[in-house]
Amino acid sequence: MQVVDNVQDLRDYRAKLNGKVGLVPTMGYLHAGHLALVKAAREACEAVIATIFVNPTQFAQHEDLSTYPRDLPRDLQMLEDAGVDLVFTPTPDLMYPPRFQTYVTVEHVSQGREGGQRPAHFKGVATVVAKLFNLCQPDVAFFGQKDAQQIVVIRQLIRDLNFPVETIICPIVRESDGLALSSRNVYLEPEERKSATSLYRALQTVGQLYEQGERAPNTLRDAARHVLQSDGVDSVDYISLADAITLEEIIEPTEKPILLSLAAQVGRPRLLDNCLLPLELNTQDGVTKSLGMQS
Repeated sequence: MQVVDNVQDLRDYRAKLNGKVGLVPTMGYLHAGHLALVKAAREACEAVIATIFVNPTQFAQHEDLSTYPRDLPRDLQMLEDAGVDLVFTPTPDLMYPPRFQTYVTVEHVSQGREGGQRPAHFKGVATVVAKLFNLCQPDVAFFGQKDAQQIVVIRQLIRDLNFPVETIICPIVRESDGLALSSRNVYLEPEERKSATSLYRALQTVGQLYEQGERAPNTLRDAARHVLQSDGVDSVDYISLADAITLEEIIEPTEKPILLSLAAQVGRPRLLDNCLLPLELNTQDGVTKSLGMQS
């Protein structure tokens, strides 16, 4: 496995990779969810590039950029064991040099949900992803379902700017009790860790109601909120029931694929979770074909 931290070395080693090249962008402090993306990339591509970069432009001033968990030696060992060919580990100064002034903004699908809570977040995401696509020149990029709105934003970016990149989305990887894996889970205290599973229980409750025929959006949202509040979650940022393609919030009952997404503060970390409705869509093929895939 080659590890590079500068553009010239990245381009030199990228030129030596043959066949279809997959890209797994990460912010490091890897877990089994990241390794599932690497595994999918290994199965679909002849070569795999991973990136490790805690992107400062997607953090607001009050967020946890300075304390975001980091362990580069551990991450590199995990990626080598998983069969990654090339790892790019740039610094902020490399990605955003002095007098940097070019940003990418994806308009409509970045609004609401995470975009409403973190107004500059998706400008930072879209900019860094565009740069990584340009630098790594992947044929396929692999992302996790947990950041569902981010997926829709990136797919819009790819369409609008004509990047020759296919996207494959892998389902959320969970602990045995349902908690979605996240690098920020390390912040949870023992009692908070128990409360954190309420996000998954809320999704399950709504999924069961949907399977039983309930389609009224407010009824489904209220059911999720009831679970979260009953479990003592500190604060609920949003409960969104949106069209999985356009991210328009659902007002009337529909049979179109729906993205149910939640964000809540549980102790120190802010946790996200989501699922697609109907529940049968929550497979790799289902999420890849559903989120943001306009005809």
